[in-house]
Amino acid sequence: MHVNPAGLQFSIHSQSQSTLLSIFSQEYQKQIKRTHAKHHTAEAAETYYQRYLNGVMKNAAAPVLLELANEVDFAPSLMARIVLERFLQEREQAIPSKTLINSMLRDPSQIPDGVLANQVYQCTVNDCCYGPLVDCIKHAIGHEHEVLLREMLLEKNLSFIAEDQLRAKGYDKTPDFILEVPVAVEGHIIHWIESKASFGDESSHQAYLQDQFWSYWNRFGPGLVIYWYGFIEELDCHRERGILLKDCFPTDIVTLRHSMAQR
Repeated sequence: MHVNPAGLQFSIHSQSQSTLLSIFSQEYQKQIKRTHAKHHTAEAAETYYQRYLNGVMKNAAAPVLLELANEVDFAPSLMARIVLERFLQEREQAIPSKTLINSMLRDPSQIPDGVLANQVYQCTVNDCCYGPLVDCIKHAIGHEHEVLLREMLLEKNLSFIAEDQLRAKGYDKTPDFILEVPVAVEGHIIHWIESKASFGDESSHQAYLQDQFWSYWNRFGPGLVIYWYGFIEELDCHRERGILLKDCFPTDIVTLRHSMAQR
């Protein structure tokens, strides 16, 4: 599925639920990044903490933090992080480590205050784009699509080296699969394939190009990126330079064995 940015609003009804969720998540994260700084000032943190204390004093069972996050239009998990950090800072008289905070967000039972633990839990389970629960879901979906891609490569009898094998050899930045024998897709030679269980919008794709794809190209040659939930068609503009975009596993793979047999 390719999406034209100008026509996105008109074609939205025809897209899959997974694609729509991916697009929503990306747009929501952009909004949160734009407003992130104002929520993390010392004044804002103190205001949120005091409002939390006043709220639970009136009714400890009410979803105080969740309602506060919704009121100020901020991600519930990030609001929980701010208040938890402020709570620990007051309790320990020191700035808590990120490791400790992350651990408590993953497992609120570690929080030494039952009311706050419940409030943090409510935030994490009701956050659709941020937090440890979402991170686990994204990781599982990403792994599921890598497994799917592996199975498709095996069905095509394509020899490959997987990312974990490359890491074991000392490579730091590696695609999901390197083909031991290159193939051709739509007339383009492919040495590696990267799986992205997301929608390819402009900002995420540009970040991937800078952080990953061009590095793969420099080390391993031209390759293929599969955005399983589709991408904006104008982004597929680097084919001649060696990066091909698809929204599914290609059906027209030409192998070396196949091309030699035709001769």
